[in-house]
Formats: sequence, C-alpha cells, structure tokens
Amino acid sequence: MRTATPRPRSRALAAAVAVAALLATAACDDQSAGASSATGATLSLAILGTPNSFDPTQLAEGQQAYVWGSLYDTLLIVDNQGHLRPGAAESWKYSDEARTLTLKLRKGMTFSTGSRVDSAAVKATLDRIRTTPGPNQVGLSAVASVETPDAGTVVLKLAHPDGALLSQLAEAAGVIGDPKTLTAKRTALNPVTSGPYTLDKGATVNGSVYVLQRRDDYWDKKAYPFRTVKIRVISDRTAAVNALKSGEINAGSVEAAQVGTLKSAGFDVRHVAATATGDLVLADRAGEVLKPLADVRVRRAINMAFDREKIVKQILQGSGKPTEQVFNPKGQGYDAALDQTYSYDPAAAKKLLAEAGYPGGFSVTMPSLVFTKPFEPTITQSLADVGIKVKWQTVPPQQNVSALSSKKYPIFFILDGLNADPAQTQLNFAPSGARNVFGSADPQLTKLMDRADSETDTAKAADIYQQINSFVVQNAWNAPVFYVGTYWVTKKGITYLGDGSSVFSTIRQFGASG
Repeated sequence: MRTATPRPRSRALAAAVAVAALLATAACDDQSAGASSATGATLSLAILGTPNSFDPTQLAEGQQAYVWGSLYDTLLIVDNQGHLRPGAAESWKYSDEARTLTLKLRKGMTFSTGSRVDSAAVKATLDRIRTTPGPNQVGLSAVASVETPDAGTVVLKLAHPDGALLSQLAEAAGVIGDPKTLTAKRTALNPVTSGPYTLDKGATVNGSVYVLQRRDDYWDKKAYPFRTVKIRVISDRTAAVNALKSGEINAGSVEAAQVGTLKSAGFDVRHVAATATGDLVLADRAGEVLKPLADVRVRRAINMAFDREKIVKQILQGSGKPTEQVFNPKGQGYDAALDQTYSYDPAAAKKLLAEAGYPGGFSVTMPSLVFTKPFEPTITQSLADVGIKVKWQTVPPQQNVSALSSKKYPIFFILDGLNADPAQTQLNFAPSGARNVFGSADPQLTKLMDRADSETDTAKAADIYQQINSFVVQNAWNAPVFYVGTYWVTKKGITYLGDGSSVFSTIRQFGASG
C-alpha cells in the first residue's frame, strides 16, 4: 500500500508569474547577460522578485535559484540534458529494496571560510531541512534518519522508497550549509557555502542586485566560465526588455513578438518548446463536489473540447506546443503517441456527455487566479461549446495556494513548471500530491507508482513512468492543454545551453563563446 507523504511542492508560482508576464506585456521573462568570453567574463541575470532567504530551509525554487544555486553546492546535479550527475557526492547507491541511500562525498571540498565539507555538514543541513517547516521539507519527507559512518560517507535511511529523492537532492533539498553558521542570523542574507560563487557583500544591495564572484578553487570551475555574475531584481517587464535592448543585459528570454526585432539587432535565438504546462486539473474524480466528474466519459469529453493547436498559436503566439500529458517532452515518461488520444471534437464531446447522463451539460465554478485571467475567455468558450457552463470566482493572490487545496473547486486551471518524472508523478497523481487535492487513488495507478518508487534501474523506471502516463491520459485525470515555451536570445560571447531537459534555474545553462 502506498505510503502517504506531505504534498510535493511545485514550480507553479515561478511558471505562473513568468507566463503571466509574457502574456501581459512584450517583456522578457528571465533576463540574463554576459560580457565577453574571456576569463573575466561577466554574466548579468535579471529576476522578477527578491530572493526570500538564503537559509537552506527557506530556499525557493524558480528564478531565485539563479542566486542560491550559485552559492550552494548540491549533493547531486541535473545537467542541461536532464541527466543526474555527481555533485558534492561523487557517487551514490541504493540498497536492493531502495530503503537505504549511500552517498560518497567528493574529497577536498571546503566552505568559503576554509572549513572542510564533510558528512557532518551534510547531516546537519539535511536534518535541519527535514525538521524545519519550509518549502523544502517535503523533499526529504521519506528520510527517517541520516547517518555518518565516516567523514566522507552519508547514509540516508528511508521510511519508504521515494523515486523523487535523487532529483530533490539535486535541488534545494540537497544543498550543504556550514554547520557553524546554519542557525546564525547572517545565513538569511550572507550564508557560508561551498558552491562555485561567493556573495560580494560590498557590491550587493539586498532586494536590488546580487553580485557573485567565482571561487578559483571550486572543483567544477569549468562549468562556470563567468568570473562575475550580477543578478538584478527587475520586476517591471518593460524596464527589463529595455535593459536588454540597450545592452545593459545581453541575454534573456522573450516573447515571440520580440524575436524578429532582436534577431535584427544581432541576437541569436534558441527556442525551448516546453518549460511549463497549462493544465485543466479535473481534481474531483470521485464526484464529491461535482458529480459528473466521477464519470470518465465526462472527463474525456472535457479533453475533446479544446482546440489546442489554435490556443498555442493565438494565445501563446506559437511559443509552446499542444499537449495531452503533463510529463516533460524531454523526459523518459513522455510518450508522443499519447498526444493523439483526444482530437478536438465538440460534437463527439457532447455525445459523450449525453451518454454519461448529461445531455444538457452542467455548470462548474472555477477559481480566477492571477495567472488564469489571460486563458479564462478561451476556457469558458471551449467548455460552453460542449455544454459546460463556467463561472469564475476571483481569488486574491495571497490566497491562491489555499484556494486550490481547499477542495472547494472541482476543476481548476494551473500553470506548473516541469519537473523530473518522479516529482511530476508525485505532484499530480500521488494521493498527497499538491495537484491531487481530492486525494484520488486507483489500485492500478497506486501499484505503478509503488513500483516506480522502488525501481532503482533507470531504464526500467522509465517504462513504468510511461505506463503511469498512459493510465492518467487514458483515464483523463487531467485535461492538459499546452506546454509553455521560451525564446532565449543571446548576444556574442554568451551561449544558452539548455534545451528544456532540465528546468532548474542554474548558471550552468549559460556558456561563454568565442
């Protein structure tokens, strides 16, 4: 029987803010820049909001990771092709039953103060994250204890297998802090870390600009060609795009309408087709609040109500792609054939509704959130065309998270940044998943997810995630509509290296070119 765990966090906020900005203005999303390709190259990156804290227990995903991900080492790394690689841990191994994870630490690592990075530091950080309320506690929810048999070995004892744990250790849940200063006041603004960069306090203005200087003694220095990184907080999208055009910043992500102008101005363009999903979550699958949703024919009819190609072309301006699944198209759980499951066919959708006992359709109230407004007219019209009447109820931004988890809304539209397959599965389909707000469960799906959590062979796990994907698409647990894409533009001296395989915000996505 699948063990209940706390709800996995998602990248919804970062994705939502980015897409809302893209649709509302002709502005950039994540601006970034660099000067020359020489040893002293500088990369300048703009983010929408101020990092909330550099305390390991409070690190936020999304754009803030450009800052803290440059200061902290993580135990593992997901590279630009989406592959899990050694980080501070040079190797890792699961026990046969996937209940014990042993990590061997890299030798010779030090914090910026010169103190040694050892298993005691890793244990102190992991224990503090998993026992302290915060956005990263859930990532270590399966960890029952952390043991340190020697200075170079860390052993995680798990309460139950967790297929998402390794990817969590490559992100915020896997950072390493200095145990001498973990609880010190300074850690929130100026932490002692072992990562590739240190914070230049003299040039940094909290809430405005964060200046990072590369450590010459870092073990993977070649992955960080920029000696200096300047991360600017630019919440006004017009100001950000003007900074890009003026040369103040020389690389960034922009909406499709800006691409032609920027090409003419000498920028190179790279299009990443999928960084987030736009998904209509059919959450009340047992019909607790909205009885029709208990019938799979109704959920399938909803999937047939959307002209996904038209939505991508008209609303996203072509920066994205239609989808009927929530898995990253660069991931192993993705199956292109599943995108042919539901054709756009309002007449057939009406027929399915009639067969299910709803020839006149039905009504539903959905939450109007800060990021749903650009899509609401299209969703309303698409569902109305098959007989489903939508009423939108405005939710204040500060109540967005609580509203979605309240079980008040049987259907809601969400923008979620893409995750690794295990995390994507837990987020959307685990009984405790943040998007599975009614705790839907099915014996067949539960068995598949338990198998995936316990499978340590990557190839075998990939097959299981494809089976999970097939089940939820065929049974219409959700009605995914589109992937949100990103256009990255860079000027001479800077290369954008990502292709969407990894959506973690890291300086490793930028290279210096000749």
